[in-house]
Amino acid sequence: MTAKRALVTGITGQDGLYLAELLLAKGYEVFGLVRGQNNPKRELLESLLPQVQVLTGDLLDLSSLMRAFAVARPDEVYNLGAVSFVAYSWENARLTTDVTGGGVLNMLESTRLSQDLQGKEIRFYQASSSEMFGKVQEVPQRESTLLWPRSPYGVAKVYGHYMTINYRESYSMHASSGILFNHESPRRGPEFVTRKVSQAVARIHYGLQDSLALGNLDARRDWGFAGDYVDAMYRMLQQDTADDYVIATGETHSIRELLDVAFDEIGVTDWERYVGVDPRFMRPAEVDLLIGDATKARDDLGWRPTVDFDQLIRMMVRNDLERQAPVAARLKDAG
Repeated sequence: MTAKRALVTGITGQDGLYLAELLLAKGYEVFGLVRGQNNPKRELLESLLPQVQVLTGDLLDLSSLMRAFAVARPDEVYNLGAVSFVAYSWENARLTTDVTGGGVLNMLESTRLSQDLQGKEIRFYQASSSEMFGKVQEVPQRESTLLWPRSPYGVAKVYGHYMTINYRESYSMHASSGILFNHESPRRGPEFVTRKVSQAVARIHYGLQDSLALGNLDARRDWGFAGDYVDAMYRMLQQDTADDYVIATGETHSIRELLDVAFDEIGVTDWERYVGVDPRFMRPAEVDLLIGDATKARDDLGWRPTVDFDQLIRMMVRNDLERQAPVAARLKDAG
């Protein structure tokens, strides 16, 4: 039996790495789209997952995408590539719009054209986001909840989400969107608040850092484990009919609760003496409460999260303690 072939954009990111691992374990041939030869994360991808076949392409360049499709000849496409840091999207709204929104259109069009050229169905997954709900109109949020984005990133994700629906309805494509709520892991970039906290806690533990500056400590999110969430992506493309699904834990926690668990892992209960609020990290338009209802994913996909909030944060802190230990040891030896 011929192995299935998958093309993954954004493969050097947290989700891309977990998804590639999952697909490889299931016997897929995996092709990863990387922008340019000097991508700083390419070396990490090649060292962690040498089985992945790396292709060069740009979400803004349709011709480069068509070349990648011609080589990969995918059965499944997972579009995870985006400018994904919400705070950055206010500083670079145009680039965020072009990549996170327009890039989806280019990937959908490449998939549609490649289906015709290859004479086979190509199933498409779009990474939608809970940030699309923004100024939430319903608690919890589900697939039918009105979208009201509060950042350029959220607006761009709404465009990509509805464009995916449009291609599904216009061209009968098997195109699904996963409306993923916040999902984290030790592979999360340090610019995201969960990893910013776990890394700072580890550094404070070793005396490498004195304090941590954050924004709104009362903001609440529905946090899950990225490894669980890529399994939901895979399950969507195995369904007979394409659809959209909220992927979430159904629990919400504040930044304060995040700090409680993270500092508890190093035996600190009075984290207030280390943490300050910096207005620079306040969003121009805040998303205060996100909590998802994943009933549809549970019923249709058989998907459930396996890692809870406490386990997730402790996992991240322990990983950063391991990462920072050699740094602390070197400084101790040098001193």
